[in-house]
Amino acid sequence: MSALWRLASCLVVVVTGASMHGQQAAPHLSMAPVRFAVIGDMGTGKSAQYEVAATMERSRQALPFTFVITLGDNIYGGNSAKDYRNKFERPYKAMLDAGVLFYASLGNHDSPSQRDYKSFNMGGNQYYTYTKGRAQFFALDSTYMSPAQVAWLVKELAASNADWKICYFHHPLYSSGERHGPSVELRLLLEPIFIKYGVQVVFAGHEHFYERLKPQHGVSYFTAGGSGQLRKGNLDPASGLTAVGYDQDRSFLRVEIAGDTLTFEAVSRTGLQVDSGSIVRAHESPGTP
Repeated sequence: MSALWRLASCLVVVVTGASMHGQQAAPHLSMAPVRFAVIGDMGTGKSAQYEVAATMERSRQALPFTFVITLGDNIYGGNSAKDYRNKFERPYKAMLDAGVLFYASLGNHDSPSQRDYKSFNMGGNQYYTYTKGRAQFFALDSTYMSPAQVAWLVKELAASNADWKICYFHHPLYSSGERHGPSVELRLLLEPIFIKYGVQVVFAGHEHFYERLKPQHGVSYFTAGGSGQLRKGNLDPASGLTAVGYDQDRSFLRVEIAGDTLTFEAVSRTGLQVDSGSIVRAHESPGTP
């Protein structure tokens, strides 16, 4: 199996039918690029996690990002102060000291009490939303997708005026992973909502590798669950879903949103660029309902 598949162009054009209007924000905020990193399944406390974190920090110094989203399994194997220290505070110390904010979502290996951990910026909430420039982010708990959470998501998406709507959570709706594969029940529940309300990009973890899926119904899906754990050789090249996949080393994502373009770069533990490309936000045609 090839370590790196390039089965499609790195240029992705996303077309959605939802109404998109400018976010109500100060002009200097709405025009400034939004830069962030994406990590998942990272909280092992082992050397590979620290090495990914060091590569992230070098990348940040070259082109600063201001926040990081996490895709769950933030802290493996315990929930003590020592676990938080060794599996989060120490590996990401340089970024935390520089004021980089981490916005966590919960995975199946995480304690619900993580929502009260100040540095995860969850505000005590199992799921939550926040805005950065022209983008609105929706952090979900895919392990406990209750009716209340679904109703909240529909309400928040329907009320959003953001140009970019980005959801992130732990379990991938689409996956070429041979170990877990896609969360089909979750897909049946969430994908119609994403399509109806114009979500353009979805990030998930759980699978311990990097995968960019071919766009599905106008939505771009990424799996980035290899930031601490690795399931080497687990991507199935026969799935037909993969645009680019990498399962040979740990990795993270860098993302920048500038106007109507979102650019991304997947970077390995050693600094190798394993994927890059752009997603262009679609505009409605006049007269579209």
